[in-house]
Amino acid sequence: MKLSRKFVSDYVSIDVDTKALADDMTSIGNEYDSCEKLIPTSKLIIGEVVECTDHPDSDHLHVCKVNIGTEILQIVCGAPNVRKGIKVIVAVDGTTLPGGIIKKGVIRGQESNGMLCAISELGLEHKFLTEKDINGIHELPMDAPIGEDAIAFMGLDDEVIDFELTSNRGDLLSILGMAYEIGALYGKEVSDIDLSFKEEKESIEGKFSLDIQTENCPLFLAKKVVGVTIKESPEFIKNRLIASGIRPINNVVDISNYVMLETGQPLHYYDADRLGDKLIVRMANDGEKLTTLDSQERVLSSSDIVIATEKEAVGLAGVMGGLTTEIEEDTKNIIIESAIFHPTCIRKTSKKVLRSEASNRFEKGLDPKRTYMAMMRSCHLLEKYADAKILSGTVEYKNMEIKEKVVSISLDKMNKVLGITLSKEEVLDILKRLQFETTVKGGDFTITVPTRRIDISIPEDIIEEVGRIYGIDKIEGKSLVLPTTPGTVNKTKRYIRNKLADLGLNETLSYALTPEEDGFQFTDAKGIEKVKVLDPMSEDRNTLRYSLIPSLVSIFKYNKARNYKDICIYEIGKSFYKKDEIYHEEERLAVLMTGIYQLGLKKEVVDFYVIKGILEELLESLGYKNRYSIVGTTDIHELHPGQSAKIIVNNTEIGVIGKVHPSIMKESVFVLELNLDLLFSFRVKKMQYKEISKYPSVLKDLAFVVKKNITAEEIHAVIKKAGGKLLKKIEVFDVYEGENVGSDEKSIAFSLTFEDPTRTLNDEEVMVIFNQIIEAVEKKLSAQVRDK
Repeated sequence: MKLSRKFVSDYVSIDVDTKALADDMTSIGNEYDSCEKLIPTSKLIIGEVVECTDHPDSDHLHVCKVNIGTEILQIVCGAPNVRKGIKVIVAVDGTTLPGGIIKKGVIRGQESNGMLCAISELGLEHKFLTEKDINGIHELPMDAPIGEDAIAFMGLDDEVIDFELTSNRGDLLSILGMAYEIGALYGKEVSDIDLSFKEEKESIEGKFSLDIQTENCPLFLAKKVVGVTIKESPEFIKNRLIASGIRPINNVVDISNYVMLETGQPLHYYDADRLGDKLIVRMANDGEKLTTLDSQERVLSSSDIVIATEKEAVGLAGVMGGLTTEIEEDTKNIIIESAIFHPTCIRKTSKKVLRSEASNRFEKGLDPKRTYMAMMRSCHLLEKYADAKILSGTVEYKNMEIKEKVVSISLDKMNKVLGITLSKEEVLDILKRLQFETTVKGGDFTITVPTRRIDISIPEDIIEEVGRIYGIDKIEGKSLVLPTTPGTVNKTKRYIRNKLADLGLNETLSYALTPEEDGFQFTDAKGIEKVKVLDPMSEDRNTLRYSLIPSLVSIFKYNKARNYKDICIYEIGKSFYKKDEIYHEEERLAVLMTGIYQLGLKKEVVDFYVIKGILEELLESLGYKNRYSIVGTTDIHELHPGQSAKIIVNNTEIGVIGKVHPSIMKESVFVLELNLDLLFSFRVKKMQYKEISKYPSVLKDLAFVVKKNITAEEIHAVIKKAGGKLLKKIEVFDVYEGENVGSDEKSIAFSLTFEDPTRTLNDEEVMVIFNQIIEAVEKKLSAQVRDK
């Protein structure tokens, strides 16, 4: 919100300089980005060109004699419109302009003691300049007093504070709102706004009607004025619009913008002769088209509110009017719209189409009393500056209750929350400065909140108002004495992080919001739905992730593009999904490994067994030894069907592991993901450590020839059962398919470790167990011992 000091001074007197005002406003919660003069210059003087001759050594320069009141200066000027007899803006020696400091000099042999200025050289934005301003120096009226301050004469001696307002203070998006805030800050009265105008005997009633077909428009006022004259606005209106960042157009359009700035209520003017005798407010049809005032064709959807006639849409409610009913130079009769639309609808539409000054105000909510005020103020200014005649009566639709909120609070609570001791009189004085009507009974305050303060509804809001007007800097800091409860730390997650770091992996953090197409990648999700954001900032971040793996894949691609190839990373984070209309949130662990894996001095190329080893080390260190299994699967389409598996703990699937499918990524990238909430639901006993056996172990190697559909895990299970307590370790060390086995067979070799912690085993008893194992595998799996 750009605040013009001149504009706001119409309603409240300000006794401090503008920088002090900006700082004081910050102290009550209204921060600002900048505070500066509208025209950041000095020493600009009104002069008259008393002589103008062509420069002897130039085909476009002129040598001018300029009277500035105290002396006549010779100035060389190249503007095409400079000539004898015109009044001009003169920058004398030492004047500071946005382009630098003006100094005396010699231009092609001729002395020049300053510069004749164009408006474009004074620091105004390009959008405020007319064609004359761009192509030549500015010509002042002939009654401009020579020697006086040119900026003051033009009414541009204003100062502007650009406030960065919080989203709840929509009331400050108006000059009146700012006036009330300044009044509360300095204890000043706010002047009333002039709403007077004369109505004609002719009435709008029976000649114009409204048809409101949506609940998203609770209030709509329409009034008709006739006989307007389209012309240039008065200088004060143009200057205040410029100071507020709005380009002047003509008196009628400027008045609508002026009233919006003044009251905070956006208005829209329709050419009544092009509009017809009826306005319809409805939701747009999907695919409906509307050409807006900027000549852009907009394709609408059913979430947009439109203003329409029986034939077509003529305006995008709260955002921008339509081209077919715009105010033009031949416009004579006008329908004025002052309305309230649902903030959420306007927000969605403006994000798709255009953020405008109007939509910014509608989005934050409006005071319905200002809707009526803006209509009356508009009529007053149109009558005064556009020769308008106002028809009597107003066509009104109202589907809302307009009443002030009443909030009750005790003085004790106020002081307790603020941590200070205010007297009843001090609180009453602050509430009076805020212009909140208040009654007091004992120590209890009953406060009637004006409708302009839509941000206030509960006692805590009143406490905030009292605290900020009293002065946050006046509140002394105190040590809090509060009952506390000890916090909790998930030691298991901390252990997992430390363990993975010890195993050589690096932790990452990524966004929980992902593109929709990534939602169920690397999962076989069934019977669940994605969780989509209703109003995403971008389509790249419109869905809450279900799997963490796509996030790690994105990180891999980012690093790969920067020539980092050896990547071993993990992330612990939340996943989200919807099932049976209930939203769920789960903690997950995901790991991605590719390239060279290094642990200590040992290096090896990452393959399925490396990442499987990481998984096994983690699960066993957490106490799930002998309780998990890794079962091959082809259900995950994004994983290689021959190198992917489900992770099973306590007969429950808790995750997946495998190689990313070559169709997705040419590199050998391996991933795994665990549902930590499920994993932690399986209780484990405290880890018990056994003394290393003092007695030697016995190693035996054994290979079986089996059908190709038999897995090593199946053989492992039979060996383990047949081996009994003395069999301590089973490892696969070779898988062979070739000449010495059948075409539909394979050989799997195992290394078996036998050990007894109480004695030394002899070969005979080991062979008894060894033969039992051979017999069990041959019988149960139709296997044969491979002897060569």
